[in-house]
Amino acid sequence: MKNEKELLKGNYAIAQAAIEAGCQSYFGYPITPQSEIGEYLSTKMPEMGRAFVAAESEVAAINMLLGAGSTGVKAMTSSSSCAVSLMQEGLSFIAGDEIPCVLVSVMRAGPGLGYIYPSQGDYLQATKGGGNGDYKIVTYAPNSVQECIDLTYKCFYVSQKYRTPVCLLADGMLGQMMEPAVVGEYPYEEIDQSSWALDGAKDREPRHIASIERDQETLKTRVVKIFEKYNRILENENIFEKYEIDGAKLVITAFGSIARIAKAAVKMARKNGLKVGLFRPILLNPFPEKIVAEIAQKVDGILDIELNCGQMLQDIKASIAGVASIPIEFYGRPAGVMMTVEEIYKQIENVYKKIVEKNYGTACI
Repeated sequence: MKNEKELLKGNYAIAQAAIEAGCQSYFGYPITPQSEIGEYLSTKMPEMGRAFVAAESEVAAINMLLGAGSTGVKAMTSSSSCAVSLMQEGLSFIAGDEIPCVLVSVMRAGPGLGYIYPSQGDYLQATKGGGNGDYKIVTYAPNSVQECIDLTYKCFYVSQKYRTPVCLLADGMLGQMMEPAVVGEYPYEEIDQSSWALDGAKDREPRHIASIERDQETLKTRVVKIFEKYNRILENENIFEKYEIDGAKLVITAFGSIARIAKAAVKMARKNGLKVGLFRPILLNPFPEKIVAEIAQKVDGILDIELNCGQMLQDIKASIAGVASIPIEFYGRPAGVMMTVEEIYKQIENVYKKIVEKNYGTACI
C-alpha cells in the first residue's frame, strides 16, 4: 500500500516509481544489472493501458523515446553502461530538440563490455555526454532504494518542467539490493506541454521540433537558451547532503552507493576524534561548483572517494581551482570491487595525518 514501507529491490522500486510518476511510454532493451526494470514494466504498463515496447536495440529505444517525448507525454528508457554508449547520438538530438524524457542508467564495470559488477565508471558518460554539440544531461545519483524512488520522481518532474533529458545514475549494487522503502504518491505538479507538443495539427497551426538550424544566429540563440536552462536547474533543483561539515578539517566527497559507506567511515572517524565531514552531491550535473568551493575555503583538505579511478575528482578540482589552495587526495577502485567501511576509515586516518605532515599523494587500487 502507498505510504507504507515495503522491502523492495532497487530496480523494481525505480520501475514502480516511474508508474506512479505517470510514465506513459517505456522503451528498452535488456542488459544486466537493470533488466528487471523493463521486466517489471512489461507486465504493469499494458495492464494500465500504457505503452511498453521491447525495442530491437538500444539505438532503437532512444529514438523511440525521442518520438514519444516529442508528443509531450512522460517517457522513459533504462539501460547500462556500454549500452548507454549506443544511445549517445539520440541523447544529443533529444537535448538539442528540448524534449523531456528520463534515462535510467544502472552502471556496471567497464570499459568495453566490462562485467555486471557495480561500478561508478560512467560518471563522465552521464555528466559530460558522448554525443556531439553543446549540451548537458541533467543527472541525479541516488544512494539508497528510497532515493531511487524519490529521485525517479524528481527526474520526471525536472525533465517535464525544463524540457530536457534527465538521467537517474544508479549502479549495480543499488539496482539489485533490497531495502525497506516507501513508494508514495508523485509529489510534484503536472506540467502543461500543450503549447509545444506534437499532438496533431487539426484545428491549429503546425509545429515542428528539430535540432538542425540553418541560420547560425538562430542556432546560437537556441544553445545559449539551453545553457541558461541548466543554470536555472542548478539554482532551483539542486540536491545535496552535508554531514558533519561544520568545523571539519577534512571533508570526504563521494556520490551514489559508495557515499553511504563513506558516511559510515566518517561516523567512525568522528567517534575516534577526527574532525571529518562528508559532502555528497546528489545533482551531479550541473555540478554544484559553488558549494564545493565554499567548503574548500573552510577545510584543510579533501578526500574524494569513488568506485573508479577519478571521474568526479575532475569536477572537484575544477570547483576549487583559483579559490582554495588545499590538498585534494583521491582513493578509488575500478572494476566493481566494493570498499568496506574499515578500508575507507583507514584512508581517512592516513590522509588526516598527511594533512598535518604536509605530505600528499593519490591512490587508485
